[in-house]
Amino acid sequence: MTTGARGRLIVGLDLPTTAQAEKIVSTLGDDVAFYKIGYQLAFAGGLEFARDLAGSGKKIFLDMKLLDIDNTVAKGVENIVKMGMSMLTLHAYPKAMRAAVEAARGSGLCLLGVTVLTSMDEQDVIDAGYEYDPHTLVLRRAEQARAAGMGGIVCSAEEASAVRKIIGAEMALVTPGIRPVGADKGDQKRVMTPAQALRAGSSHLVVGRPIVMAPDPLAASRAILAEMDSALSD
Repeated sequence: MTTGARGRLIVGLDLPTTAQAEKIVSTLGDDVAFYKIGYQLAFAGGLEFARDLAGSGKKIFLDMKLLDIDNTVAKGVENIVKMGMSMLTLHAYPKAMRAAVEAARGSGLCLLGVTVLTSMDEQDVIDAGYEYDPHTLVLRRAEQARAAGMGGIVCSAEEASAVRKIIGAEMALVTPGIRPVGADKGDQKRVMTPAQALRAGSSHLVVGRPIVMAPDPLAASRAILAEMDSALSD
């Protein structure tokens, strides 16, 4: 498992243009080694940008949340491996996960199963037609991800401690919805501070808006890294 805050902080480049993303990456410099690229930036030139960042030595978490028929998932994963990505998300459906694991076999790509989005609470899960509450659904999908041979799990830090007991010490446990003390929660409903999340068992923290929308992104990232280092040294 990755050690040290710099290897565990993933800055979410949730921005509308690659020009803005490039500015953030330049501003953060060597302090930040890991970036997440999701839908917003991916559909604005972000996939080529992700390839370029990986080529420059940065680690990239490609947050595509894949879900499709087995063959389509497998072929997509094969091409993402060629891009040099470090992490990739897919929804934690057993068949899709098994197809992705087989396609990524032998590569360095860490496949992450998305359990329940951190923007969803119990009513949202009920409205989506699931018979389980969010906590139960997260644990069930964590078990299925481990059985499928996935590299890790994405879940709320609120579930991190329980999930860690299921997946063991080696799998990655990536938590979005991280908000420093006093930060706006935005559309996130299940959140924790960086220190709380690490103590709960998270291995990697995804932090987007509290850094990229901060008046001073570098200062914001350094404050979060310092909080993480303090928690890791406890």
